[in-house]
Amino acid sequence: MNWYEALIGTGSALLRTMVIGVGAYIALVTVLRLSGKRTLSKWSAFDLVVTVALGSAFANALVSKDVSLVQGIVTFAVLASLQFVVTWASVRSSWLRRLSRSQPQLLLLNGKLQHDAMRQERVTENELRASLRSQGIADVSSVGAVVLETDGRMSVIRVLGSPEESTLQDVRGMGAGAVAGERKHVTS
Repeated sequence: MNWYEALIGTGSALLRTMVIGVGAYIALVTVLRLSGKRTLSKWSAFDLVVTVALGSAFANALVSKDVSLVQGIVTFAVLASLQFVVTWASVRSSWLRRLSRSQPQLLLLNGKLQHDAMRQERVTENELRASLRSQGIADVSSVGAVVLETDGRMSVIRVLGSPEESTLQDVRGMGAGAVAGERKHVTS
């Protein structure tokens, strides 16, 4: 085995990596700019898969001798196009939206942990409390709601408003009258 070539590579391999790297980078940035902001968002599992797949395609184009620059560019375009089509269609079809997107889940309401929902979403009390601490909240009972968002973040709602104007309307676990039942005002 030639250790120098294994560690450093050949001059032609290094040159290929540089040329393909610059071309693939320019192509990827161009495709991402043309496809819009949603392509790199992490709003759903599908968006995350596309983001990871773009990175994998970039790496393959960069280091694999079996993948040409044009193949890499076509891969970028196909992935970005699929992501665009799915998001475009999901805005227009509730069936596809339910299929491609998860729904936010209520984990805490009016200071009370929603244990069934937490178990279903595999969220521990310690994780929820850590999320509250990161928001500067020391008293669980002073919180209006905690929602596990579709991207895995936890949103902390300090004060519950009127049900008609509530941002919690699309949250799973917010039954009719949950907000109206006990309007909690928190001083913070």
